[in-house]
Amino acid sequence: MLFLDELPEFSRNAMETLRQPLEDGIVTVSRVNGTVAFPCKVMLVAAMNPCPCGYYGHPTRPCTCSDAAVSRYLSRVSGPLLDRIDLHIEVPPVDFDSLASTQKAESSAAIKARVEAARAMQAARFQGTGIACNAQIPANRLHDVCTTEPAADALLKTAFEKFGLSARAYDRILKVARTIADLDGSETIAAKHAAEAVRYRTLDRKYWTRV
Repeated sequence: MLFLDELPEFSRNAMETLRQPLEDGIVTVSRVNGTVAFPCKVMLVAAMNPCPCGYYGHPTRPCTCSDAAVSRYLSRVSGPLLDRIDLHIEVPPVDFDSLASTQKAESSAAIKARVEAARAMQAARFQGTGIACNAQIPANRLHDVCTTEPAADALLKTAFEKFGLSARAYDRILKVARTIADLDGSETIAAKHAAEAVRYRTLDRKYWTRV
């Protein structure tokens, strides 16, 4: 796992260098005497603020940044890099009622059981193919594996056109929807699975529309 905190503070060159390893699972090192490729499969986790002051989009605290400052900050992270990140999650501030709530959440044991069942479905699906999980589905097998119901197709078409998604972003959403369906024990991707996958593209839907 590679965790990059304050992602926009890294140099543009360093961030763009991540694109090949994230796409191909290979890092290529070129020197005068030759070029060598090494396996490099990582789970990238990155965190960032929505603007320099950190309060753009905050429900109660006003952002003090100008529109130009917010756009400059967001534009430090390129669209092609975002396309290669499967999940974009906005983490809102926790309010007092949530902190003080005594309501029991789903237990870690129950979540673990669902994840193990989904992984078992994927292991059976990809047996003998060399594919370990949905994230590794090659483009030529994507639509064979990610069977969508008509309502899911319609929702994905609307999202693709409304948010101006790239083909790569669409493929990522489809793979995430396949995993959500697996966690639900479903062989096909329903509209609810597709809708949840689209909601996990926060940066495409909310912030990057202003860059």
